[in-house]
Amino acid sequence: MFMAFGGITRASRLSSHLSLLSVSASPKPYPLSSSSSSSPPPSNPNPRSSPLSPPSSSRHFSDWRSPLSHRALIRSSAAVIERFERRMATMATRNAYESILTPLSKPGGGEFGKYYSLPALNDPRIDKLPYSIKILLESAIRNCDEFQVTAKDVEKIIDWENTSPNQVEIPFKPARVLLQDFTGVPAVVDLACMRDAMNRLGSDSNKINPLVPVDLVIDHSVQVDVARSENAVQANMEIEFHRNKERFGFLKWGSNAFRNMLVVPPGSGIVHQVNLEYLGRVVFNTEGLLYPDSVVGTDSHTTMIDGLGVAGWGVGGIEAEAAMLGQPMSMVLPGVVGFKLLGKLKNGVTATDLVLTVTQMLRKHGVVGKFVEFYGEGMSELSLADRATIANMSPEYGATMGFFPVDHVTLQYLKLTGRSDDTVAMIESYLRANKMFVDYSEPQIERAYSSYLQLNLVDVDPCVSGPKRPHDRVTLKEMKVDWHSCLDNKVGFKGFAVPKESQSKVAEFSFHGKSAQIKHGDIVIAAITSCTNTSNPSVMLGAALVAKKACELGLEVKPWIKTSLAPGSGVVTKYLEKSGMQKYLNQLGFNIVGYGCTTCIGNSGDLDESVASAISDNDIVAAAVLSGNRNFEGRVHPLTRANYLASPPLVVAYALAGTVDIDFNTEPIGTGKDGKKIFFRDIWPTNEEIADVVQSSVLPDMFKATYQAITKGNPMWNQLPVPSGTLYTWDPTSTYIHEPPYFKDMTMTPPGPHGVKDAYCLLNFGDSITTDHISPAGSIHKDSPAAKFLMEHDVDRKDFNTYGSRRGNDEVMGRGTFANIRIVNKLLKGEVGPKTIHIPTGEKLSVFDAALRYKSEGHDTIILAGAEYGSGSSRDWAAKGPMLQGVKAVISKSFERIHRSNLVGMGIIPLCFKPGEDAETLGLTGHERYTIDLPTSVSEIRPGQDVTVVTDSGKSFTCTARFDTEVELAYFDHGGILPYVIRNLINAEH
Repeated sequence: MFMAFGGITRASRLSSHLSLLSVSASPKPYPLSSSSSSSPPPSNPNPRSSPLSPPSSSRHFSDWRSPLSHRALIRSSAAVIERFERRMATMATRNAYESILTPLSKPGGGEFGKYYSLPALNDPRIDKLPYSIKILLESAIRNCDEFQVTAKDVEKIIDWENTSPNQVEIPFKPARVLLQDFTGVPAVVDLACMRDAMNRLGSDSNKINPLVPVDLVIDHSVQVDVARSENAVQANMEIEFHRNKERFGFLKWGSNAFRNMLVVPPGSGIVHQVNLEYLGRVVFNTEGLLYPDSVVGTDSHTTMIDGLGVAGWGVGGIEAEAAMLGQPMSMVLPGVVGFKLLGKLKNGVTATDLVLTVTQMLRKHGVVGKFVEFYGEGMSELSLADRATIANMSPEYGATMGFFPVDHVTLQYLKLTGRSDDTVAMIESYLRANKMFVDYSEPQIERAYSSYLQLNLVDVDPCVSGPKRPHDRVTLKEMKVDWHSCLDNKVGFKGFAVPKESQSKVAEFSFHGKSAQIKHGDIVIAAITSCTNTSNPSVMLGAALVAKKACELGLEVKPWIKTSLAPGSGVVTKYLEKSGMQKYLNQLGFNIVGYGCTTCIGNSGDLDESVASAISDNDIVAAAVLSGNRNFEGRVHPLTRANYLASPPLVVAYALAGTVDIDFNTEPIGTGKDGKKIFFRDIWPTNEEIADVVQSSVLPDMFKATYQAITKGNPMWNQLPVPSGTLYTWDPTSTYIHEPPYFKDMTMTPPGPHGVKDAYCLLNFGDSITTDHISPAGSIHKDSPAAKFLMEHDVDRKDFNTYGSRRGNDEVMGRGTFANIRIVNKLLKGEVGPKTIHIPTGEKLSVFDAALRYKSEGHDTIILAGAEYGSGSSRDWAAKGPMLQGVKAVISKSFERIHRSNLVGMGIIPLCFKPGEDAETLGLTGHERYTIDLPTSVSEIRPGQDVTVVTDSGKSFTCTARFDTEVELAYFDHGGILPYVIRNLINAEH
């Protein structure tokens, strides 16, 4: 593929350039047809400004037309090639598809603007394309300059049915980028650091600026320090600002220093809900050019916006930075799974039950790296919020995105959330004109999908997922039996290995002077939280109705259960108050604690000391129930070993029961007034009850009022002092913001690819090592290397904050890498915790200390792993941390999509064992030394090639190098994506 600024190997780029020279200018764009892949790409209709025709004064161009052989040209100096590429970049300015640029008329006269018309291509293949692929196609056509995006790329997408099974590479330029503060801070740190690098290399540092709109929502910093209190919101926000004042000031500086960047202040809501209700455009109108909204975000749940018909997915912070800087994203053209929905949900079944069912189905089907597109008559039964709930969970079922095309339900939601009538009319007109709108009142064209699934909504039952993974669904009627099997089973995703004689153990403790008890399965955290569900009025008001019925029947929640409610936007508070329901939630302890992710990302805050001691001292398997999307080990809270995802109304029900060891069908949930036993059925609302209160309480004016004030901030935000200047003044004493060492000693010469010689194994893992294991976002353990570092810098333990909040400091994050207390390293032979063996001495050390020793001794390290390495949230530090620790390669059975890409972006080699092989079948213990032989020239490496790994024990095996595209090889050649961008920006100046 012909990518910008060195996107493929030098020789092949040069060959591509030379082939373009032979194409004469044509007065019309090349008409697409089924045979167009073998035909020449389109030329610009104006020969004098054609990307294929030089200006008459172009001396460099005439130099290249001398009669040299290809081989001789390839041997020419790199400097001349780079000069040629820069010349090509300056000339590639006109779009090859200008002839299909079509005006879009307004119903009452005039026009909305112009758009690239897909029907004008008159290609029947386009009619059968999935709607999600049409968005990729439109982007390629609109950005087709025969440089970053070519007509051959366009043809690959049009011929999707034939090309997608072959894993072909395409470029994609998203319309915008979305950040949250945990991933946004390191992204802004990197941008500031890149400005410094540009400055040191004698270039214009102001070239480092977002070229597409960037929205950053500060939502990951609030913790549940204060709960079950009327003043919890204010108290938690004051603590949040005290902890994060330096980070927030840095982000506020970034919003002023960088153009095209909007920062939404703390206390405004959760990024994905704000994106859905406010930031999502659906269709852009930029200076009269109309095109579909699309977004990549540094949070894997960016996929929530797919429920609105906006193509969006999570990428690593490293990829997002490149997209901000105008680099096209290189992606493999995905297969699309068509998921047909039929029927209607039964009474008492929630959207959360549906999404947990869909998650399990898609995990079983296998959708990693694919799009999922929903369709069918069941779509009319799903509200936009229900669709967004399903789309949000795409990372949990493994898909790149779960897409819901725009239809009448989408338009109704846009009006509900305060978008103007004119905007909605423009969106509908554009999508209908470009055949991207689904009208279920009309006959439907059968789409071509890679594979098909079907679900009748009536078959969905109430359920939860857990105790350790989102796709381990358990129906409510099976929950008690499943729980007891988890106690019995050996330690694993569905097991805790509690001896039979200990399963009924009761731990006595004193809670604020009153006697209390706790046993296995008892709930200590019940949280209504996360973008997944707090964006959905039906489940939020359903939870409130459960609370209302419970209060009226006299039920209470045990005082030692940490209950909390963290809405995704201020709109939730408005409709809970209007409905009169918030008071019942408050009565049960579900007071609003803040507007952010809180418990879902591990910001649960501390448990009461007496509860924590009772759990620890008696080795109790305590439980948390939350309306979140992730429940990996150690994520929610270090002391809750069992964590269940549930709908908000079920969170309330379980909080009332006080345990997950209950059969809701047969056992009472508690005792109410007059000693009467109350059952689950007594407090569960009907779908009609929920629909009535949603209809009367959720109003458009609430959205308008909330979002008109969202960027005005709050007094604490507005009073933050902001550094001036476009270059950031780094404070060497800061423990929050620190200049990373990525560009130290950087020169304009790429370092080239590296192999691995006699590397030691730092860690030996099994399956499903998540980014939570690699780069925890929760609390900083008092005995960890990061804690030691902070104490050495005079930070009190109470001010440690979380790893996520300190992502802007590489010193902390490098020490926090592999610091999860639940990590299982096979080198330790059964011991759980963030330790490893220093192989040369046999000494047991923290992972960081071992890595530091290997580096000081001059030794490379590698990691062995099982399947799905790097699953979970898209954390750039899960790749940056290992790179700083000296890890040169990861050898696993398979990788999660974003994490594999991030490893490449940081210069780490991702290798996959061959099918049927892994460390165990090959007899690898991790005590060997590993040599990975890679060519020293990137031109000799190709995507997906076989690589031989040899150990000092005499074993030799073949792996697949998971550089999936030519562009990723270019990143590897440069030592990572960020040095690649810097060098190419500087080269473009000359």
